[in-house]
Amino acid sequence: MLLLINWGEFGIKAGQLLLSLSILILFHEFGHYITARWFKCRVDKFFLFFDPWFSLYKKKIGDTVYGIGWLPLGGYVKIAGMIDESMDKDAMKQPPQPWEFRSKPAWQRLIIMIGGVTVNVILAFLIYAMILFVWGEKRTPVAGVKNGIWITDSLMYEIGLRNGDKVISVNDQKVDYFEGLNAAVITGTHLEVERNGQRQRINLPVNLIEKLVESKRKRGLMLMPRVPAIVGEFDKKDTSYAKQSGLQQGDRIVAIDSVAVSYFDEMIPLIGKNKNSTVVLTVDRKGQLVQITSKVNGDGKIGLGILSNEEYEKLQVIQIERHKYSLAEALPAGVHKAYEKLSFYISQFRLILNPETGAYKGIGGFKSMGSIFPSEWDWESFWNITAFFSIVLAFMNLLPIPALDGGHVLFTLVEMVTGRKPSEKFLEYAQIVGMIILFSLLIYANGNDLFGWNR
Repeated sequence: MLLLINWGEFGIKAGQLLLSLSILILFHEFGHYITARWFKCRVDKFFLFFDPWFSLYKKKIGDTVYGIGWLPLGGYVKIAGMIDESMDKDAMKQPPQPWEFRSKPAWQRLIIMIGGVTVNVILAFLIYAMILFVWGEKRTPVAGVKNGIWITDSLMYEIGLRNGDKVISVNDQKVDYFEGLNAAVITGTHLEVERNGQRQRINLPVNLIEKLVESKRKRGLMLMPRVPAIVGEFDKKDTSYAKQSGLQQGDRIVAIDSVAVSYFDEMIPLIGKNKNSTVVLTVDRKGQLVQITSKVNGDGKIGLGILSNEEYEKLQVIQIERHKYSLAEALPAGVHKAYEKLSFYISQFRLILNPETGAYKGIGGFKSMGSIFPSEWDWESFWNITAFFSIVLAFMNLLPIPALDGGHVLFTLVEMVTGRKPSEKFLEYAQIVGMIILFSLLIYANGNDLFGWNR
């Protein structure tokens, strides 16, 4: 199989992912660092990325070595007297010292352990708040989508949805904005739609995510607002047969090979069945009907784009709600948005834990994370994704797995309740087990990306 890579796009996505993870790791580890120093623990190392065998950069300032490792799988703060990924057993054999983590009372150790998660949560809502303050918010009300939905994934058609359906609710809960519709459907069990003036209930398969993964479709929106077949911006990446044929931006396509069409969803299958051939397009150009013959490529496309949301708004196809936030308004709105994103991620995580959903097959690694970023650098998108990753990092680190913050928190809480501290030998073995679990999950997730395991 010949693997073709757009290196420019790959570089932009990889650069955004690396910058995003670097920011999140630095802030997470800073949460541990600052709380450890607050309680007068000695911090031996503060590293961005891991540094097995060697580091890219390091410098000792005071008692702490600050550095950058070469393995971008995370970062760490080595706190004296703490059993962590360094597995420094020799140091643990010495009598506890006042500046060591293990000599501190349980409540202080607990605060140090949740310091990273706390900073990630704060960082997420601050980023969301600044996004709202700088760019404001634009949302598309579901009720304001005049022509209903456009099904861009055939699986949605297979489960019973139809182009033009107007979504009323998902799981009996009204979805106010189109931006949250796809996420609601993925985590839902049923939805209600209006079709030709009649209400219908659509039951969603419990293994919907598994079906999406196994179909090997490209990640993206399954449902979009249904829009008229008006020519938008031409495809910049590939040769556009539509442009070569004489189509112009703003032309309204009214027929494909004499078959009348009104919407993009109607014309796409008609063009698609003429792969490596031609189609005759009848277009309305400023009130004049023009016939244009266009080539069709091997993917069944001619290189068209759709209009922007703002242009469809002018055509009264959709409505857009805009809101500008003052700094005082943006801060609580940022907290609310962070809470919404956390709730959504927890809903996804529950699906992963349920084997019936097959959602575990969709677990991805760095390739999946990188694919979320846009192919062109966009700061608003970058910060939105980074804020969401910060929420994910906070939640995942609280899982009660040894080697994660949540594992240390669990053992400390048990100690606080029972009054008995786990032995250092137990903590060493627990750390090893936790690291094995984490590396296994890392290998599985990235294996799914690279080789499609379980797909």
